[in-house]
Amino acid sequence: MTTAVRKSPARSIVHESRDIERAVALIGLGARLQVLESETNLSYEKLLRLYKEVTGRSPSKGQLPFSTDWFLAWQPNIHASLFENIRQSLLKTVALEDIDAIMKAYRLYEEQMQVCGIEPLLSFTRAWRLSRFMDAGMLVRTRCTCCGGHFVADPYVNARHYVCGLCKPPARAGKGRAEGALRVGA
Repeated sequence: MTTAVRKSPARSIVHESRDIERAVALIGLGARLQVLESETNLSYEKLLRLYKEVTGRSPSKGQLPFSTDWFLAWQPNIHASLFENIRQSLLKTVALEDIDAIMKAYRLYEEQMQVCGIEPLLSFTRAWRLSRFMDAGMLVRTRCTCCGGHFVADPYVNARHYVCGLCKPPARAGKGRAEGALRVGA
């Protein structure tokens, strides 16, 4: 009696093509290699070669940012909140995979920053990480009791008394001279 060795079906060329297309788009947005690994089914070696081919350089090394604290600081919070509100709006109104919603929201965020003449603080990798924090409940959107806008906040914040950084900025907020930064009272 002979036993036939059964091979697992080869990965579809169409699926691999979609993953390559998605990886190229993510690289174009500035995604780090760890994001590509998480959002595609391509091998590390293929992603590395693709990254070098698209950008002409090796990818950045090091770990991805993991603290939620960065998103709660005054200026980053405003940027993070804008991005997250765009992403949530897309998820509610358009049938998209989560990564596609993140990519579209990030493009819209960058476009809005350009129109306003403000330097985008949120890198694509930070935006991706923010969406993971939001989906895991490590950060939440909380409604400001003054303006009614939704802002990224710690899940333990008292929502009944929450006031956003636009309605009540910290004492030194917006006083710097950095080109393209948010200004208070300017």
